[in-house]
Amino acid sequence: MDTQVTSGATRSQLRLGAFIGVFTPTTLTILGVIMYLRLGWVVGNAGLYGALAIVLFSNIITLLTSLSLSALATNMRVGVGGAYFLISRSLGLEVGGAIGIPLFLSQALSVTLYCYGLSEALLAPWPNAPVPIVAAILIVSVGALAARSTELALKLQLPIMALIFASILSLVVGVEWGGSQVPAFGPWEDVGFWSAFAVFFPAVTGVLAGVSLSGDLKDPGRAIPIGVLTAVGVGFVVYVGVPFALANGLDGVTLRDTSQLIWTKVAWASWLVYPGMLGAILSSAFGSVLGAPRTLQALAHDRLAPSILAEVDEERGEPTWALRLTVAIALGAVLLGNLNAVATVLTMFFLTTYGTLNMVAGLEALVGDPSFRPRIRIPWVVSLLGAVGCLVAMFAISPVACLVAILVEALLYYYLRRRSLEAAFGDVRGGVLLSSARFALLGLREFRVDPRNWRPHILVFTTDLEASIPAICIADAVSHHRGIVSVVTLREGDVEDGFQNVEQARRNDQILEERGIQAFCEVITVPDLDESRITVAQANGFGGLDSNTVMLRWPGEDAAALGRLLALSRKLALLQKSTLIHREAREQRPALTDDVVVWWKGLQHNGDLMLLLAHLLRQVPRWGSARIVLKCVVEDADSLARQEEEFRALLPEIRIKADVEVLLRPEGQSVTDLIRDHSKGARLVFLGMSVARAGEEEDYATTLMAFLEGLPETVLVRNAGPFRGRLV
Repeated sequence: MDTQVTSGATRSQLRLGAFIGVFTPTTLTILGVIMYLRLGWVVGNAGLYGALAIVLFSNIITLLTSLSLSALATNMRVGVGGAYFLISRSLGLEVGGAIGIPLFLSQALSVTLYCYGLSEALLAPWPNAPVPIVAAILIVSVGALAARSTELALKLQLPIMALIFASILSLVVGVEWGGSQVPAFGPWEDVGFWSAFAVFFPAVTGVLAGVSLSGDLKDPGRAIPIGVLTAVGVGFVVYVGVPFALANGLDGVTLRDTSQLIWTKVAWASWLVYPGMLGAILSSAFGSVLGAPRTLQALAHDRLAPSILAEVDEERGEPTWALRLTVAIALGAVLLGNLNAVATVLTMFFLTTYGTLNMVAGLEALVGDPSFRPRIRIPWVVSLLGAVGCLVAMFAISPVACLVAILVEALLYYYLRRRSLEAAFGDVRGGVLLSSARFALLGLREFRVDPRNWRPHILVFTTDLEASIPAICIADAVSHHRGIVSVVTLREGDVEDGFQNVEQARRNDQILEERGIQAFCEVITVPDLDESRITVAQANGFGGLDSNTVMLRWPGEDAAALGRLLALSRKLALLQKSTLIHREAREQRPALTDDVVVWWKGLQHNGDLMLLLAHLLRQVPRWGSARIVLKCVVEDADSLARQEEEFRALLPEIRIKADVEVLLRPEGQSVTDLIRDHSKGARLVFLGMSVARAGEEEDYATTLMAFLEGLPETVLVRNAGPFRGRLV
């Protein structure tokens, strides 16, 4: 499937905040039917502390998923589609579609489940109620309200929340707190631990209810973490408190009786329980009928569903056709009658979504993409533990349903992928490594270059490796665990005289290894040093791992040598390769601070690359204490205020922590002197370069030499890469 995706479906005009848009639907989905109809049964079977263990384990999985969600949501502009959007933009359309299509169906059929539950709850006061007909009427009513106004549907959840908390308060007040009437653990009369866990766990799987409204949020990156984490916290407090109330209010035999609503036997005002329970079920249906169309809308925008489903009503901001299809599917599911088996499979699809979100967050943190700079950073092991927890929960609930869900999603993935990779196995370990390497290289070869996927693959040219160690150290720090550093030592001569190249390359490898530098070394014999650099730069790399940045060393003494490097930089720019020219400090004095100073001019788009390089440096332990200082020189007070405002808007957007110093040039002082004065004591300075015209390189080199005089260790930067002006 040849599909290009940019930023996702058009955002609606609702502009909801964290409370209405995320916290309310998430909380009401968590505090649902399980709390009223099955939590007492869990306490009666597992005992008080056994039930609390089930609650704790379930909420740990939910909390880990919420943290992963928060990391992903604060690392990108979240568009329409919630979980599908986050997964597809991290793992690609194939995986996103394989998860998103079942997720949409699960959300649509959840409307049927909740409405069925509500209609069955009416059997107590109305024994002869036609359950399927009532369920169908409820589905149409819920869909009609969502079509009329999403904001109104969400606001109606506020009185529902009040009813739920009124019923909980009535339960707590009605308990005679004389001590638990059930054992600490057990007696496990009806089921064992994992079966009781399987019954309870769907109660806490509502963390995506608010996330599904991502396209309707004013600020998803802020609203999703605040709303989801707060809702999970409230749900945890409630689910810890209610077991204590039930254990103190009733004995185990009564709690295990599922034929009656046991809350009414304990509550201070039993009549408050029914509206709370009915409201909880109805609010869950609202959450699903609002979330499912938005998932389908995002799928349609990515061409994984008919394009008509992406159309939005201009007046109400609702994906009209997607909502109609959601209601139609929910109505069709009413004909199935008994939905218990379907409900189990649907829970599997929700859990695979949660597990995938955890896996995405864990892999993003583990592989260390330079673009992965979330405002909420979670250790990769925490997210991967969440993924494992979801898998354990799936098998605990139903191994068969778990395998069915995984198989369906695998088939969807291969259908969307429309391709296969043949593996040639010899030795098991060698075959796996060979297949993985082949798959990765073929994938890189076909992968579309995008600023978000940019990684620093740096080619360092040397004629004397040991003299170039400072420059190589900078390249290694920038590319540490992210890109590839190639160190090419050029020897002028004839290739027939290059028999010692292999031995020298081995010695170079040893020198770098002793210093802890990870790089690939080559020694190449060339007829002319200057001309051959361009040839080598074009040939360097393989299978999508071509160098995108060239590091050059300049001792800082010869204007003619710098002029030749500037001429080389101009030619490298034509190849879309950025240039870094490293110059050591002429006076070897210790740095007074750990500052990495980035001088911003803004005309050549070099600042984007310099800021990213400074950020990558600081991720390495030996640069971890460094402070990035973004500095700029302006000519008047109006420009000073404007530039400070631009920096204040830029830095939060690109998620790079840096201090800002905008300097007003004093009358009578040159820009050169001002930069020199405000660079003293820094550990490293980044300066941008212009492109010198042919024949004018040495004049520009002379100007640069005067400019650099007295500066500490400096890297001159010329950005010619794919994200000039588009740092993400």
